[in-house]
Amino acid sequence: MAVEQITFYPQTFRRERALSEQSHSTFLLNSAKHKAMTNKLTRRTFLASGFAGLGSLALNAFPQTQGIVNPLHHAAKAKRVIFLYQAGGPSHLEMFDYKPTLARMHGQPMPESFTKGQQIAQLQNQKLTCYGPQFKFQKFGQSGQELCELFPHIGSVADDVCIIRSMWGEQINHDPAHQLMNTGSIIAGRPSMGSWLLYGLGQESQDLPGYVVLISTGKGGQQQPIANRQWSAGFLPSKFQGVKLNSIGDPVLYINNPPGVTVAQQRAGITAINKLNQLQYNAVADPEIQTRIAQYELAFKMQAAVPELTDMSKEPQKVLDDYGAKPGDGSFASNCLLARRLAERGVRFIQLYHRDWDHHSSLKKGFEYKAEEVDKATAALINDLKQRGMLDDTLVIWGGEFGRTPMSQGGTGRDHHIKGFSYMLAGGGIKGGISYGATDELGYAAVEKPVSIHDLHATMLHLLGINHLRMTVKFQGIDARLTNVSGEVVKDILA
Repeated sequence: MAVEQITFYPQTFRRERALSEQSHSTFLLNSAKHKAMTNKLTRRTFLASGFAGLGSLALNAFPQTQGIVNPLHHAAKAKRVIFLYQAGGPSHLEMFDYKPTLARMHGQPMPESFTKGQQIAQLQNQKLTCYGPQFKFQKFGQSGQELCELFPHIGSVADDVCIIRSMWGEQINHDPAHQLMNTGSIIAGRPSMGSWLLYGLGQESQDLPGYVVLISTGKGGQQQPIANRQWSAGFLPSKFQGVKLNSIGDPVLYINNPPGVTVAQQRAGITAINKLNQLQYNAVADPEIQTRIAQYELAFKMQAAVPELTDMSKEPQKVLDDYGAKPGDGSFASNCLLARRLAERGVRFIQLYHRDWDHHSSLKKGFEYKAEEVDKATAALINDLKQRGMLDDTLVIWGGEFGRTPMSQGGTGRDHHIKGFSYMLAGGGIKGGISYGATDELGYAAVEKPVSIHDLHATMLHLLGINHLRMTVKFQGIDARLTNVSGEVVKDILA
């Protein structure tokens, strides 16, 4: 059904134009049947109870595999996203954005014209000193993209990637910055980008979650906490939230049946539970009960699918070597390989958090550790997807919540920075071999073609066939969306 704007009302699944006369009669019948009951229900449940008799219709109208944007707003280039999230704020000045002027001014006072009246995290009222790039840069590929010498493997795919050098953000501390990058808002309780995507496009895989989160921890930096709300569904139905798989040990707790419990017994138990849940739904029409039914079914299917997913024994040794992966070690490299396997199996949004990029001190040594952990695996993932014919419809995003200051902190590190930083994108309709935008000569602020976090989100949704202005949810009286009240598609980076 093509409409100008798709609006979804949580807890009611109201699509009144789709209701037939027959379903309307069913509605009237059930309204009378449950009149006494609804007087005792909450307002939320009362609003839903009018549709109690439409349970089967709602399930047919909103199957687990179908998203709300159907048909797509426009032709899509990408089907899925792999977000390689570098938590802690990687320094663009040691990776993507070489500044020879900053190198020449190393140790000199930072010009006040750059910083006067500007927000600085931990360097307020301190002497600000220029801190030059700690490593050499070199050009890679036919495109001549300039990257730090510590990342030769990423350099080897320079012609496949777009580097945005003009990102900017709004939140200078980790937690609110994570919140903004993941949900488009600093207000807790908003849906994450993966939840928005799953809500819009639906779920391809029938035996794995549509949104999976993996977390790895390396060394050489402070480890900032990662909150579960970063992959929450917020005010969307909870079936759209991310599912975190463990990187070490059983990927899901209790994935195996206890001794003495057969698959048939497990199936019978779930069938009985879901019959009771369906009776409860028929009584109160709370859509979260439908979510519970669907999650029981998914959990049962995952008991067979997840062990096969994480069994790397059939992966050729060359593939393991290319990634630098040792299955079961919980590393970023192993998670990258797992991300490719998840993508092959129809998972819509895969987010890998790699922690400890927070380098307030010992940045040089820390970056050497980070390069060893992420360089080879990042390039291997891009190459692997490309060789399998999957890169064209898989959008790969690489970056963190913000960048780092051109000024020194403690003589060996850099502070948080939001005025200018870098992101890398590949595949899924992104033009390869280009750099977009620029920061000033010291890498302090985005001055050429600045790209906001909302612009990044709008561009991601566009590549997946969604107009970010049209996918909204009525929440607290407003038409809420991932991009909040701004956001423009960055058309110049599209293939």
